[in-house]
Amino acid sequence: MQPSFDAAQRLEKQLQSVIHGQPATIRRILACLFSGGHCLLEDVPGTGKTTLAKAMAHSIDGARFQRVQFTPDLLPSDILGVSVFDPTTSVFRFQEGPVFTDMLLADEINRASPRVQSALLEAMAEGQVTIDGKRYHLGELFFVIATQNPIEFRGTYPLPEAQMDRFAMQCQLGYVTEREEVKILQDQRVQHPVDALQPVVTRQELLRVMHDVSDVRVSEELQHYIVRLVSATRQRKDLQLAASPRASLALMKMAQALSLLESREFVVPETIQELAADVIAHRLVLSPEARYAGVTGRSLIAEILQQVPVPA
Repeated sequence: MQPSFDAAQRLEKQLQSVIHGQPATIRRILACLFSGGHCLLEDVPGTGKTTLAKAMAHSIDGARFQRVQFTPDLLPSDILGVSVFDPTTSVFRFQEGPVFTDMLLADEINRASPRVQSALLEAMAEGQVTIDGKRYHLGELFFVIATQNPIEFRGTYPLPEAQMDRFAMQCQLGYVTEREEVKILQDQRVQHPVDALQPVVTRQELLRVMHDVSDVRVSEELQHYIVRLVSATRQRKDLQLAASPRASLALMKMAQALSLLESREFVVPETIQELAADVIAHRLVLSPEARYAGVTGRSLIAEILQQVPVPA
């Protein structure tokens, strides 16, 4: 497992050289990538969401990268692709859309209509798309990193629950300290640091990391602990929609990936607790009464973590 750890460390170090003051968030996003999940970055403009996605793509040698700027007039075919009539052969030829890539940046995903958002459901859940009755498989490395602005509602469409459930995690970058912000100014005096990045891992090394994640041990007691945390959301009367078994699976896989990043061959309860809010909270739908009372998905998960016994 050492080669995978070394590759993961190189990638983490490179991202931290561009995104200052966010080591914990970078590590969790990498855990999402290594676990085969997809990530939703929700934060105010200017905090580095798009920069992080581009830096990740630039750091992987041989990885394909596509960016889609989601807008209200976007169509599903703009993402998936379209069949184009070839007059020379008198047949329709399929022209692949940007979803046929290794890393897809879905920028401001909540600006597109629900019809367009749903076009990604099959791709994110099954790694394939079906167009005109024909199934097309995406690559092993297919990773969606989507961004959205949580405070701007004009001209946006909230992501449906089924779409939110496809994201393994949702996290925020937030503002950095004054000291870190000065470093950002210094880095960008002449050019953007992303433009100078060189690949530090190969596509094959990254696939090996993703393969080795499954070798990280998760004891049966911790598997039961994960299920109890997720099941606790189904007992809450202040929820209209609780977390599904997909949340349990995502939490286990991400805990394995984060453990590999921390050079451990097994998962500990603290890793599960660290990831629980990022993995579970965005899947919950609060009742109107709970929302009016100021309850959030993250505060609810924090309460559940206090209530569910931790395995000895």
